[in-house]
Amino acid sequence: MKFIFTLLALVFCLTVVFGDWGTMSSPGQTGAQEPPRRTPPDVLTLGMDAKLGKVTFSHTNHVTKKRNIGGTGPVECVECHHVEQPAAEVAKHPPLKTAWPADRTVTLTAAALLDPKTPAVTPCRSCHVRRDEKPNVWPTVPEIKHESSAATITLINQLAFHRNCAGCHDEIMKQNPTAKAPKTLQCLACHKKAA
Repeated sequence: MKFIFTLLALVFCLTVVFGDWGTMSSPGQTGAQEPPRRTPPDVLTLGMDAKLGKVTFSHTNHVTKKRNIGGTGPVECVECHHVEQPAAEVAKHPPLKTAWPADRTVTLTAAALLDPKTPAVTPCRSCHVRRDEKPNVWPTVPEIKHESSAATITLINQLAFHRNCAGCHDEIMKQNPTAKAPKTLQCLACHKKAA
């Protein structure tokens, strides 16, 4: 029973966190944010207008099955939603730099989300917007130093999602070459054009 509760709570948490993804990639978006969701969707549709086709993301599978990097359990909320933890925790995971709100004391988990005192989930597009938009939370789109050069990377929404999703998939395949996670250059494993 405890396992079922934990699983449902984790699904709830990740759905709230990924709740805005369904509208993140649509052209013409003004960056306006919907109110935070407190109920998780089972499936999210991302990149509705992507040249390679939209992405149907099974939120439920990622938060209920053994989809973490080690293949030992579900993906934790903060693995994707990195600002949802205290700054001291964020600092342990370079190149991440920021917690939101800045005085945050609680790490987002399914259980913490049920507590109304836990800060609302910050939608990804509050920081990672399209190239022609301004973030709601920060004065500019977040930037990081490239891992193997002096170049600076501006983490617009498309790049942030690709780095996070494909980066995780690549790490899974490094640790377990027999896993079925699509790798970085297997774009059409996730992107599907409408028939």
